[in-house]
Amino acid sequence: MPKGYMLSAHRKLADPEKAEAYRALARPALEAMGGKIIAAADNIVAKENGLAERTVLIEFESMAAAVAAYESDGYKKALDVLEGGADRDIRLFEGL
Repeated sequence: MPKGYMLSAHRKLADPEKAEAYRALARPALEAMGGKIIAAADNIVAKENGLAERTVLIEFESMAAAVAAYESDGYKKALDVLEGGADRDIRLFEGL
């Protein structure tokens, strides 16, 4: 079965206080749902329409697991504390 992924590509620098509060809740919530952070970087080379801002890639056992993690109560709490503190493009997708 193909793995599932969550990609978070920031459009601009996040509010530092909200981002810290978000990370404190998001990481354990996503890991509890089987998520494995495989890349998280600020050192970005942007091409085409990309922006050189923070990017995070999280792997899950399946696309369904990635969607379930994003929609989980624990992750919703993390999103609540981040509200208005980040401009991101979040994509959930299936691997090959």
